[in-house]
Amino acid sequence: MMRTSSTQADRELDWIKSSYSTAEGPDCVEVAAAPDHILVRDSKNPHGPRLTLTPTTWATFLPYASGR
Repeated sequence: MMRTSSTQADRELDWIKSSYSTAEGPDCVEVAAAPDHILVRDSKNPHGPRLTLTPTTWATFLPYASGR
């Protein structure tokens, strides 16, 4: 896992906001898939740092995030 800064390529990605992020509640995270990595960012700070994960690491993490 790496922590990276915003780049032009990152801004062109299709960011998906967590279903837990609502207008009435606290913001959460957004995720974008690039060809060779997965990016995760704080939706309150879309131009801030991102976590960069390999697809394998992301797939290993998902069952823990979803509570399954």
